[in-house]
Amino acid sequence: MNAPSILPWIIVAVVILLPGIWLLAQYNGLVSLRNHIREAWSNIDTELKRRYELIPNLVETVKGYAAHEKEVLERVTLARERCLQTSGQGSAGQQAPAEQEMSRQVTHLLARAEDYPELKADQNFLQLQRELVITEDRIQAARRFFNGNVREYRNKCEQFPSSLVAGAFGFQPEEYFDVDPSVREVPTTQF
Repeated sequence: MNAPSILPWIIVAVVILLPGIWLLAQYNGLVSLRNHIREAWSNIDTELKRRYELIPNLVETVKGYAAHEKEVLERVTLARERCLQTSGQGSAGQQAPAEQEMSRQVTHLLARAEDYPELKADQNFLQLQRELVITEDRIQAARRFFNGNVREYRNKCEQFPSSLVAGAFGFQPEEYFDVDPSVREVPTTQF
């Protein structure tokens, strides 16, 4: 065979192979990002479960000092139960409202605890409070990592030309794990 008779075969191979390689790379990139999101959510879930385990200990410690704060303690307990019910039951967007309420109630409980000097000096309470703060920080870091992965995945699903592959293979945008801005507000307490 001489060079001119091979040239059409090379052109056909390039026309067929290059789009196939591109399609494969786009598909694998989407799958990889989706798996990063699932891994990141698993990390958040682990930290949330750690928080759920700390809450009963915190409530019991506060109960001993602040018996008349029954309503606050009950709200924290109910929020924890709602979180446990929604844990692992769906997407980040479906679980976020219960988690936001939990954060609000824990923040409120810690703010109320500030009004009890004996409680603030209790070593069990101080250790639980430190553990809870560390856990909340870890949840926030995991949430940022998760949302970064979601952002990358959504960009790939929505930007042309990778959106063509995403649409053709049914890749759906994932939801961010957002926190309501009111959770960041410092609660006020008055007696």
